[in-house]
Amino acid sequence: MFRIWAKIFKDNRLVRDLTVSNSRPDTRTHKIFQAMDEICCQLDLETPIWLDSTITEFKRHDKVRFTQDNFIETIDFDYLEIHVIEED
Repeated sequence: MFRIWAKIFKDNRLVRDLTVSNSRPDTRTHKIFQAMDEICCQLDLETPIWLDSTITEFKRHDKVRFTQDNFIETIDFDYLEIHVIEED
């Protein structure tokens, strides 16, 4: 089982969260991108851009924050944070 916890923060407060599970036999990268697609669909967001700094942070901590720099459209929150909470 592979699970990612997505959280939206505004003014240092958790506004909305969502947990996405994936039990398909696939690579870790595919599972992350599939989870991101589902998260963005359910939260009605555009898919954020993975910058080099974002990728490095995610590899190091299994957690990353997507700020306005990662989105083309204007967002009405401070950041979207995703965190791998379970990995098989």
